Amino acid sequence: MSTTALRDLESILKKDQIKTDEESLKYWGRDWTTYFDIKASAIVFPHSTADVVALVQWARQNKIALIPSGGRTGLSGAAVATNGEVVVSFDQMNKIKEFNSVDQTVVIEPGVVTEALQQFAHSKQLFYPVDFAARGSSQMGGNIATNAGGIKVVRYGLTRDWVVGLTVVTGTGDVLELNNGLVKNATGYDLRHLFIGSEGTLGFITEATIKLAANPPPMNVLVMGVTGLDAVMKIFAEFKTKTPLVAFEMFSDKALRKVLDSTGLSAPLATECPFYVLAEVETRNEQDQEHALGVFEKCLEEGWVLDGVISQSEVQAKTFWRYREDISESLAKYSPYKNDIAVAISKVPPFMEDLDQVLSKAYPNWEVVWFGHIGDGNLHINILRPEGMTKEEFVKECRKVDVMVFDAVKKYKGSISAEHGVGLTKKTFLNYTRSEAEIQLMRGIKKVFDPDNIINPGKVI
Repeated sequence: MSTTALRDLESILKKDQIKTDEESLKYWGRDWTTYFDIKASAIVFPHSTADVVALVQWARQNKIALIPSGGRTGLSGAAVATNGEVVVSFDQMNKIKEFNSVDQTVVIEPGVVTEALQQFAHSKQLFYPVDFAARGSSQMGGNIATNAGGIKVVRYGLTRDWVVGLTVVTGTGDVLELNNGLVKNATGYDLRHLFIGSEGTLGFITEATIKLAANPPPMNVLVMGVTGLDAVMKIFAEFKTKTPLVAFEMFSDKALRKVLDSTGLSAPLATECPFYVLAEVETRNEQDQEHALGVFEKCLEEGWVLDGVISQSEVQAKTFWRYREDISESLAKYSPYKNDIAVAISKVPPFMEDLDQVLSKAYPNWEVVWFGHIGDGNLHINILRPEGMTKEEFVKECRKVDVMVFDAVKKYKGSISAEHGVGLTKKTFLNYTRSEAEIQLMRGIKKVFDPDNIINPGKVI
């Protein structure tokens, strides 16, 4: 960045809203990916929509790219600065502004942390249901920009389903107020949904109106040891059709062992099994509890489940969830190469079998850890870096096999990114999920909202 551009920037924002020291550039210039060299030129902290408008106008005038940044928990490189960009962090736009008890909505700034919104909803005897392990650090602006899903999609859907209004600043500096919290609005294109899941490539979200839900009833959590992949889907069908199912997660024995080694938790079952399923069901009364137990017993009788346990308290339920939610943290020390893919739920067993063959052939001596939101067809593959292999060598080898993995995804008409986004890591593979006609339309949409290509350039497309 030139001295003139920096001086102009300092005339827009206060001194404490700009950081250019090396430590800050590295800290705010990255996300949870670890494979990119960070080269940010400055970090800025807007306090209002007006600040963001001024930043966009400054960026257009100086031909400097801007990178939207939230909690930086992403895994696709969508929030990393690699080419001298200015990172726009929303850490200081973190207010919960207006609550409407009639509409059961709340207006928030993009820097509000997911868990803070959940706690606010709880204080109003309501519920924000989109949930995942990074709830304590992820920010709502980033969640909206990636259409975050998480662990309760089976029951509550994605972030998209809870956003009823957005204020955005486009790459031209225009401020758009989209949908204004309306339930019904049949007046042409709903531009709100273009920004949800856009990975910050069309503009900046500066305010969101979020719908809240009624408080959920009590839950029971079941952990079940499973005979194989076919059994996983049979169990899912049984719980989905016969219980008020909230979440349905799967993890492999390798994943469980990593969690036990990392946390010191005791194994959930006496029987060692190749796969485990975690199911969460609503239990509004004693009858619901008996019904859930009956479904569990049916799965045992059919031989799909080898062993299992049902939570007897809220504390125990939280412990059961740790077997699934602590997987990523337990793998972090291995610098895993991650893929986040999805197919139609009914295609999960044959898809996983095909993929297992691909990975076993490609990595006969490498450790591959599976887990996923099986209830919505989303699988997470974690390839652990072998000891002694450099990061560069590891990534190079993994990217070779990406082609085979995504060929399998394409065969089953799935998605190369279920919830982590495209960012930088999967941009070259977008055509495995989207047709050339779709990609050209995406480019056209990008040009309309960001004609100078200054908002998160080089990401997604």
